[in-house]
Formats: sequence, C-alpha cells, structure tokens
Amino acid sequence: MKQSIIISTVTAVVLSGCATQSVNTFQPFQAVDLTPKIQSGALQQKAHTLFVINDSSSSMSETYLGTGFSAQTGVSKLSIEKELLNRLNQTLPEMDLKAGLRSFGFGPCLDWQFTQSNQAVQPYSASQFGSAISSLACSSGGTPVTTALVEAPTDLASASGNIAMVVLSDGNNYASSPVPLAEQLKQQYGERLCIYTVWVGNEADKVGKQVLDEVAAVSGCGFSTSAELIASNAGMANFVEKVFFEPGTPAPVAALDSDGDGVIDALDRCPNTPKGAIVNKQGCWAFEGVLFDTNSSDIKSIYHPLFTNAIKVLNMNPGLTVEVQGHTDSRGSDAYNMALSQRRAESVKSELVSQGISGDRLTTKGFGESSPVAPNDTASGRAQNRRVVYKRTDI
Repeated sequence: MKQSIIISTVTAVVLSGCATQSVNTFQPFQAVDLTPKIQSGALQQKAHTLFVINDSSSSMSETYLGTGFSAQTGVSKLSIEKELLNRLNQTLPEMDLKAGLRSFGFGPCLDWQFTQSNQAVQPYSASQFGSAISSLACSSGGTPVTTALVEAPTDLASASGNIAMVVLSDGNNYASSPVPLAEQLKQQYGERLCIYTVWVGNEADKVGKQVLDEVAAVSGCGFSTSAELIASNAGMANFVEKVFFEPGTPAPVAALDSDGDGVIDALDRCPNTPKGAIVNKQGCWAFEGVLFDTNSSDIKSIYHPLFTNAIKVLNMNPGLTVEVQGHTDSRGSDAYNMALSQRRAESVKSELVSQGISGDRLTTKGFGESSPVAPNDTASGRAQNRRVVYKRTDI
C-alpha cells in the first residue's frame, strides 16, 4: 500500500521549481506559565507524546494574509507555521513528554524526498525541538501529506502513553484524501491517538480547511483550529491545555502551600519564603528559642551550625536581600525589650557577615515583645518568642 500511495503522489507532484526560504527570526512572545495550574492540580497531563506533521510544500510559500501576527507582514505561510511551533515550544511546561517532527513536500527543501523526519520521537527538550523547527528551512513541491501519514507508525514506534498528533497545513492541493490514512492510524492506536489540525491558510484556502476539519474529526478526541485562534499567548496557552491536559481536582485553598515551605497558606505568617529555607511552624524563616537565653543577645557557639541554612539560601539566591527581625518574650519593660530585640537582630547579622554574606544585603529591625507567636505564660511559649526572623526585602 505504501508504494502505491507514493506512486500516485508522484504523478501529482511538481518535481522541480524554486524553493522559498522561511525566516528563523521570531516575534517576541511572552508565554503563559501553566506551571501554577499543574502544581495546584487544576491541570492533569493526558498526552505524553507530541508528534507534529508540518506542511512544507510549495503552497506554503504563498504570503500569509491572515491576522494574529501584527509584527509580521509579507511572510510566507511556512514562516507562520514555524512561528506557531516556536510559540508552542515556549508554552509547553516542564513535564514528562516525548516529541517528534516530520515535514512533507518535495524538492530541495526535503532532500528530494516526499517526506522527511526533522526530529525523531525522543524525550522532549525545548532547545532540541527548537532546532528541529529551524530545520524547516524552505517550502517546495507538491502536497503529499499521505506520505507523512504512511511513515507515522514508524515515527511513533517509540511513542509513550497517549499521542497528540498536530498537523499544520493550509489543507490545499492534496494529491489524495488523507482521511482514510487517518482512520487507519486511529484503528491502530485507538484511544491513545488524538489528532489536532491547525489551518494556516488564506481566504482562498477555505476548501483546505474543510479537509483538515475532517482529519481532526476522525480521532474523535481531537479538534481543528486555525493559526489566528492560537497566535496570542492566551490562545496558545488554551491550545496547550486542551491538547496535553485535562481538568484535575485542585487542592483545597486551605491546603495550598504557595511558597513550598511545608506550611499551608492558611497558617503561613511569612509568605514568599525563599526556596530551601528552614521555617518554624508559622512558616517563617527563623531562629527561635534555644538561640537566646533570657535577657541575652549572645549566640551560643553550639548553635552556630544553625546559620548554615541561612548562608546556603543567601548564596543560592544572590539577589536576595533580608531584613533581620529581632523579637523577645514579654518579661521586662517595653523599652528594654525593644533594645534587646534590636541587639539580637544585629548579633545574627554580624554572624552572617562574618561568614561571608555582604552586609549590604542585610538590614536589622527590633520588634520587642510586640509580635508574639506563642503565649508568654509558659516557658516553651516564651522560648518561641525569643527569636530572630528573616524577612526577604527583594520582593
């Protein structure tokens, strides 16, 4: 069957002609970060292999006349395909994914083949997939989409899990209908395969859009869209969500831990704790209790190892600045406790500076007994209140 398809395609393909080069300079694009939705459980991954089939035939050399790419005028439809793939590549979040790319056409752009693998299906890397996108150097020849579909099972031999096949094309000048081959692929992969088509065409290509609609409908779980609808950052994010994810069950708001310090937001008195910081049960990056005896700002030498975490976090985040905040229990006068809390903050700052942290990154402030974290009527409560807290000031 494979041979008969290729033979029939050859008869319809122009074997020579000028190849139109595409651009490799992309518009600035601020991708939507989907990571928070994934971490919250609102999105759950459903596709684990991305397989792109790109139209690199001569019809993609025509100037794209659609909207959605305001900074790009007079460029080819192939360049718009690459722009979309670049935006897809930027929007894909970090996840367990494989990816591959195949193009179809004919002539010098595909080494005189009807279809060409630009990247074998392999573990996804944004940089490697970007190189594959850039390898779509030009467009030429007829439109033998069927040859790409014939090779798809070979490409997908190493595919993992559910497969998202994304076809970019204007849908025009197909030598034969791709629908029967799409149906064969669906029969072979069953529920694992969903087909998504992206129409990159002009008003004169409306017939091609209908063909792409039919191809997407074959899988029953895919859909057809257009370049204009997914060009924006919100449009591309919506596309990525629908292709690769399904709605999950978000964690209850009360159980969220936005800064990842182990203390849920509802109980966290110190949001935005830097990553890696050891916190107390209030979620604050702090030294408490054992560091200070009553009426003392001296740090006992046996507790110096506790500074290791603070120094590690500050070195990991060179832009991080911190206000060292001193606190006391309620014993003593307000004035005395205010002065004592300031001395405690300055003692901790001095120790950090002595261990290599720039003093320019550290400020100090005493709060006296004004901000207790535990009752002062027990020894353990008072110990918790005799503390120094780090509050980041760079955000």
